[in-house]
Amino acid sequence: MINSQTAAVLAAQLAAIVGNENLLLDDEAKSVYGQDETEDLSFPPDIVVKPSTTQQVSDIMKLANEHRVPVTPRGGGTGLSGGALPVHGGIVLSMEKFKRIIEIDEKNCQAIVEPGVITQVFQEECEKRGLYYPPDPASRGSSFLGGNLAECSGGPRAVKYGVTKDYVLGLEAVLPTGEIINAGGRVLKNVSGYNLSQLIVGSEGTLAIITKIIFKLIPLPKMRKVVLVQFDTLEDAAAAVASIFASGITPSACEFLERAAVKVAEERQGKKFPNSDAAAQLLIEVDGNYEETLQAEIEKIAEVVSAHNAIDVLLAEDRQKVEDVWALRRGMGEAVKSVSTYKEEDTVIPRANLPQLIKGVKEICARYGITSICYGHAGDGNVHVNILKDKLTDEEWNSHVDSAVREIFHLTVSLGGTISGEHGIGYSQKSYLPIALSGVELKLMREIKRTFDPNNILNPGKIFLE
Repeated sequence: MINSQTAAVLAAQLAAIVGNENLLLDDEAKSVYGQDETEDLSFPPDIVVKPSTTQQVSDIMKLANEHRVPVTPRGGGTGLSGGALPVHGGIVLSMEKFKRIIEIDEKNCQAIVEPGVITQVFQEECEKRGLYYPPDPASRGSSFLGGNLAECSGGPRAVKYGVTKDYVLGLEAVLPTGEIINAGGRVLKNVSGYNLSQLIVGSEGTLAIITKIIFKLIPLPKMRKVVLVQFDTLEDAAAAVASIFASGITPSACEFLERAAVKVAEERQGKKFPNSDAAAQLLIEVDGNYEETLQAEIEKIAEVVSAHNAIDVLLAEDRQKVEDVWALRRGMGEAVKSVSTYKEEDTVIPRANLPQLIKGVKEICARYGITSICYGHAGDGNVHVNILKDKLTDEEWNSHVDSAVREIFHLTVSLGGTISGEHGIGYSQKSYLPIALSGVELKLMREIKRTFDPNNILNPGKIFLE
């Protein structure tokens, strides 16, 4: 936190940059901007500022760097690792006014947008033109594109189409010292020096503040079908995933849902999920432009899952049924969080190792008496492990949860995986990062951070143990 005298001086200087109407100093605003979707963490900032131009962001960073005041960039506040929490107080720099879709270039399948555009809004504008921006996190209805870049978001369709970084051609960004850079560009090939844009993507707002994005787009698939496959055991469902891909089929989504996840989603949304009493389900989507191709893929999937003891295969063809199924799936995170105090881990492993991961997670949690609910993007090996306090006492929860998480992460790494697939390290996961990365790797990352941010003012307290 900064002292009241410095805060008063800063407020006056910031108001001169953005105007009094774009400066928030009241306790209610500080409370709102001091939280995101990460558990129950809260770190109120001293000042909230809402710039609307790149030059204003530059001026703010020069000012903060001069005063050595921490600045935390913030998008839609939907993060799940505390990446946008001002853990050292100071300034929250909200990008909510950067909400223009500057251009959608249909001839070149590209777009130029600002980071405050909501992901779903951008996707829908692309689809009106027959174009497709595939990354679709569960929070797409409220998350900002800038936040998606900061965390390199994925979502269900990453299994076929890739994650956010695969669609970023270039960006404009402001460095912690206030300089404005343009990295990458509107070309599909570019080896003119280091790839700074891809370094900034996924850096969780610790290296630069993104103010403009150049995206690559692809043609929109004309058809989409969803298959729901039920299993009597979690292990059978997990084992079927790798076999689907080995058969030559690449679904546009392949989601793993255990019964507990389905049940809490049903209860919260007041809707019924097909065959919700099954121990586990796979939600498999295929897309493309030809009916006969999709039908052949569905038949092949049915053949593969039958060999893994599937007990039922249901096809959702019409648009409303598909939307209903996806609405239940996308609501699972919020539903699980409503059960009790929780920690959500974002493990990712090679998909053929899913059965060992699921089995191991359940065994670890059972030893500690902890309830766990697993679901996620099985097609790319990304399982969200939700650890719930449920009926544990505060003492039991506090004494067991960290040890259980560490065991889960050690298991994940031993299976060839790592501790975060799309939620990031941020604040809540930084003590676990040494499980996944060596001392040499962490040292290199710290040196990169120091080069970009010599005074450690941009989003400090994230990724690295201090």
